[in-house]
Amino acid sequence: MSTTQIHPTAVVDPGAEIGEGVYIGPYCVIHAGVQLGDGCWLQNHVTVCGPTKIGPRNKFFGFDCIGFQTQDLKYVGEPTFLEIGEGNCFREFVSVHRGTAPGSVTTVGDGGNFLAYSHIAHDCVVGNHVIFSNNGTLAGHVEVGDHAIIGGLTAVHQFCRIGAFALTGGCSKIVQDVPPYMIADGNPAKVRSYNKVGLERHGFGEAAVKNIKEAYRLIYRSDLNVQQAIEQIRSRFPDAPELATLVEFVSSSPRGIIK
Repeated sequence: MSTTQIHPTAVVDPGAEIGEGVYIGPYCVIHAGVQLGDGCWLQNHVTVCGPTKIGPRNKFFGFDCIGFQTQDLKYVGEPTFLEIGEGNCFREFVSVHRGTAPGSVTTVGDGGNFLAYSHIAHDCVVGNHVIFSNNGTLAGHVEVGDHAIIGGLTAVHQFCRIGAFALTGGCSKIVQDVPPYMIADGNPAKVRSYNKVGLERHGFGEAAVKNIKEAYRLIYRSDLNVQQAIEQIRSRFPDAPELATLVEFVSSSPRGIIK
């Protein structure tokens, strides 16, 4: 692996751990308690605070603010953490904050693409291969499932969940959970349809897509309430793993799902 390169104008605290083949560009600032994995690339003016653990091959563009302390007013300086997986891309001015309570962790998975001005607040759990369009914003304690897409200028209320393979439209206001596979759009957002194109692009077969379409109809386009719809899905599709995921998500929703 190539030698690590640190620009002369960058400031790297001796208490930071820098992996092999890392590039740290002009005017970056790396604080104590930061672990940068092998092959990470920091363009310029990137600031990373600790305690933060960053896996290999992450790219950070200009003016990213990574691992800053929470904006939660309850925070009084306890050690909290940020953990980022591997192979993510953080475009310009992205901010990701550490947890709030002592020992708490904000986590970001692998292979995500976070476009300019995205924000991940304290104690969020973000899955793998997600996309945040420009100004996609999470409040604290939000969970985002694998392969979800957050539309541009979408704002997600604290403690909400965005299910796997879900999609939010641009400028949406998310105040309850968005179930897996669904498209939510509006202010406040409503579920408009199921994510047919996204499912097909990710290799869901015809039968699975048909099952999800019928589950969508039962929950959102029938006279059944949510509990009745879930019971119908359980009884009619006992062996459909994609619907087991949907049922578990909806059944365990603390805030309720967007209708």
